[in-house]
Amino acid sequence: MKNRKKQTVALLRSKMVDFKQFAITLLCVGSFFYLGTILPSGDKAMIDTYVYMGATITFLGMSIVFFSLSKKYKKILAEMDDQESLQ
Repeated sequence: MKNRKKQTVALLRSKMVDFKQFAITLLCVGSFFYLGTILPSGDKAMIDTYVYMGATITFLGMSIVFFSLSKKYKKILAEMDDQESLQ
């Protein structure tokens, strides 16, 4: 039983770390697209600006989703730790 619980904790912890790393990576990529939007360029059309802003919003939105998933797994791990300390 303890071995199974340790495996569950290890799996949840790895998911939490992975989702946080995904979120940070998406946040960085989204910020680079935003920089592409605000930096001046001589031959940039309006459609390019809209595409960059759409990509920025998409990547930042996905980053928020992954940060919330990481937070959810962290909360589950904290609850499991609290239950273990009570027993």
